[in-house]
Amino acid sequence: MSAPVFVVEPGMLDGVRAGGEYLLDGTEGRHAGVVQRRGAGERVDVVDCAGVRLVGRVRAAGPDGVRIDVEDVVVEDAPAPQLVLVQALAKGDRDELAIEAATEVGVDVVVPWQAERSVVVWRGERAQKSRARWIGTVRTATKQSRRARMPVVEQALDDGGLVARVGAVVAAGGAAVVLHESATTPLHGVDLPADGEVLVVVGPEGGISDREVAALTAAGAVVCRLGPHVLRTSTAGPVAVAMLADRLGRWG
Repeated sequence: MSAPVFVVEPGMLDGVRAGGEYLLDGTEGRHAGVVQRRGAGERVDVVDCAGVRLVGRVRAAGPDGVRIDVEDVVVEDAPAPQLVLVQALAKGDRDELAIEAATEVGVDVVVPWQAERSVVVWRGERAQKSRARWIGTVRTATKQSRRARMPVVEQALDDGGLVARVGAVVAAGGAAVVLHESATTPLHGVDLPADGEVLVVVGPEGGISDREVAALTAAGAVVCRLGPHVLRTSTAGPVAVAMLADRLGRWG
């Protein structure tokens, strides 16, 4: 059984070495010692969300946190190519369900998209609060899935920003796919680059408009279908990311 994971900020594991001791304090330390009641000798991992994983065992838990004997420190390289989910804003919590599951199956970057048919609108203070909520969702999913790297949540893009993002990725040798139920090209048949980014664009509940499809394909994106069934906006992205991650050998 894999060890429970506790999350700290990037850089907080710098200088930690095997054979040393690490104090997990703050919210995570209280959660480990008070809520989960981790005891001496139990195996735990601590990750910094930037690829560093501390492997250790609890020495003692107290009011100041959990003291861990460090057995190993592993640095996990960033995967290539990067899998990027461009998730259209959706009503309810369907967009957050999408990014949560996508994090669990291996997405590297999440991009909120203010699509033409998105019912939800991010503007001003709401945009800041909504993005912060997405970051919290991704952080929790990173911890739950025991990842060492937390996906980056970028600023929200409108149609013009997304077209520019797609064009830049394709020009740099990456790939961009737009999921659409009427497409004839299967996702598993799309050529994947060895480096750079692979963008997966998922529309809102009402779908991607013809105008958006035309603009994205003109920028270099390929319109693809996942399979014989039409999936919700909350499930299409995670399924696509899982399929691509498997093709890239991440699930082997």
